Amino acid sequence: MGHQGHRSGRQRARQLRRLDHGRAKGARVSQAQFDALIDADERIEPDDWMPDDYRTTLVRQIAQHAHSEIIGMQPEGEWITRAPSLHRKAILTAKVQDEAGHGMYLYGAAESLGVDRAELLDRLHNKTQKYSSIFNYATPEWADVGAIGWLVDGAAIANQVPLCRCSYGPYGRAMVRICKEESFHQRQGFQIMLTLSEGTPEQKAMAQRALDRWWWPSIMMFGPPDTDSPNTARSMAWGIKRYTNDELRQQFVDATVPQADLLGLTVPDPDLAWNEERGQYDFGEPDWDEFAMMVKGEGEIPDLRISTRRNAHTEGEWVREAAVAYAEKQQERERVA
Repeated sequence: MGHQGHRSGRQRARQLRRLDHGRAKGARVSQAQFDALIDADERIEPDDWMPDDYRTTLVRQIAQHAHSEIIGMQPEGEWITRAPSLHRKAILTAKVQDEAGHGMYLYGAAESLGVDRAELLDRLHNKTQKYSSIFNYATPEWADVGAIGWLVDGAAIANQVPLCRCSYGPYGRAMVRICKEESFHQRQGFQIMLTLSEGTPEQKAMAQRALDRWWWPSIMMFGPPDTDSPNTARSMAWGIKRYTNDELRQQFVDATVPQADLLGLTVPDPDLAWNEERGQYDFGEPDWDEFAMMVKGEGEIPDLRISTRRNAHTEGEWVREAAVAYAEKQQERERVA
């Protein structure tokens, strides 16, 4: 769309929105307003009418994202007591705490679509909603914490920065804050890998093992190939996604391989090569059978992740009850004041 067409689309969207302001709250608005807002690259807000499929797609995506944040606390949280120094423990504790906050932002965005946070958590706990399969891998060494920060959070940044421009306002705004914090997480992970790579031969070997373990899972974080992705086309048409899975994967590889070179580590891909003509890296194909198996969430580690989450939810019930009681007392004081 040219500049003039884009501007006229915005004007049309604003006109339709102004017309709606005189309607009763909750009144049904036409598909035309929704389409005009999407075409003008403007935000859909919770009070705007939206198609049921758009709402369902967002609930699925935001819920999975939120679940991934709180499940993702576990692999690194297990290393807080075993981190090699108080300095490392403090940094890792701050990072894990950030992930809890990210989950809170995202559950709030999901609730703006009319779903209940408790219901979403129930779906996570009974395995009817998924989290990112990247957290179904083991973290046997300290270097895995570095690799998660460098690679997994690096892949998350590549995937999530475009979500700051998501067509659904609450999700896009939540992502702005999340991405700022994820950049700290990625630098923290890279710094661990740099320290190990510049350390003893044993430490550098540990860093290489972590890269070997996490490279391909990170590549698969972007989802299946575009040809096998059932949701990409519609999500892009709605402005939820801005790039395809394969485009994001390519961006991640192009950004990360030079970082591995700087660390003096070898990316475990025999097909990796710079393509002068394309100005990008060629790289091999992940094991998509492994990806499918991990997405199913079957096995010892997925069961442990969910059981740990269920236990934490149960043990935290008294905190939630106390918070609700406090909020009710505050409301009562304000009412009688």
